[in-house]
Amino acid sequence: MSIKHSRRLFLATASAALVTPALLRAQSVETPVDELDVPQTPQGVRRNASSFQYQQWQDHFDTLGVATVVADTTSRALHYWNSDGSDYRVFATSVPRREDLTKRGYTKIVRKRVGPDWTPTANMIAENPDLSYMPPGPGNPLGTHAMYLSWPAYLIHGTHDTRKIGRRSSSGCIGLYNEQIAQLFELCPVGTQVRVI
Repeated sequence: MSIKHSRRLFLATASAALVTPALLRAQSVETPVDELDVPQTPQGVRRNASSFQYQQWQDHFDTLGVATVVADTTSRALHYWNSDGSDYRVFATSVPRREDLTKRGYTKIVRKRVGPDWTPTANMIAENPDLSYMPPGPGNPLGTHAMYLSWPAYLIHGTHDTRKIGRRSSSGCIGLYNEQIAQLFELCPVGTQVRVI
């Protein structure tokens, strides 16, 4: 065997060795199935990297009411429409870090507060006994503004920890950058209808 042929054989073998693990990883991705073992595309995924989906308020509500919010936990985005639909905005969010912390369904904003204080829930303390009450300020996990939902202990709020936005990082709430929660806070009156999907 000549040096030229052995070099080609080496290059071909090395290329195949590099490609094989990637092929095996690609084939090992599990596709979800329904009750009849029919393959399903995960909800909210449209074959793009971020899983972002545009939302239309008509898919969720009969009317816009005083204002409307759809918080999409798959896309990690909050969609806002004003009462006549002329103002539509999208905000990046943090979402619950685990499925058991995620509450989905219809609710509404029942109270709003600038400079919220924070008291950990019993479940949070069970996970981390070092947690305790925090007054408003830079260390507070609720950031600069909070909008309380009709579900107890669920809020749409800001965060001082900007690394959390775009991630599964909360204990159930929907978090926004402080600058964006300040905007949303001004836009959403008490009574704003909310759907978490």
